[in-house]
Amino acid sequence: MTHDAARAEDIVQDAFMNYWDNRQAVADDEVAIKNYLYSTVRNACFNVSRHEKVIDRYLTLHQEDLTEESTVLADIIRAEVMDEVYRIVQSMPEGCQQVFRMGYLEGMSNQKIAEQLKISVNTVKTQKQRGMKIIKGKFDPGLLALVVFYADK
Repeated sequence: MTHDAARAEDIVQDAFMNYWDNRQAVADDEVAIKNYLYSTVRNACFNVSRHEKVIDRYLTLHQEDLTEESTVLADIIRAEVMDEVYRIVQSMPEGCQQVFRMGYLEGMSNQKIAEQLKISVNTVKTQKQRGMKIIKGKFDPGLLALVVFYADK
């Protein structure tokens, strides 16, 4: 009835415990005990089934709320992360800051950055690495933990 062996075992164990606690109220003959246990298990299975239906209905009705809440939370976290990144970028040396913004925040290629700033591609790569090292060194560990935690969700 439950389609779950572990749940069925729990229900049967509860039925036996219920019988043991109420054994004075049940006749001593084998048929009465069988009937008591059978009825107890059957009613418990029906209760589990009804409870699962209530949970399913709740989740169906509130799924949109849960999705909206997680979207809002993700937006808040994203805003916090970007605020931290922009704060750190502001503290970088000017050349590093400029290359970092163009490469990571604007998505420009190393070649295009080099052409626009009239510097070598190797200088662009070096400045990007330097900027990333600064970000890693200054990024708030608590915020990083939050990002990692919610990235898995």
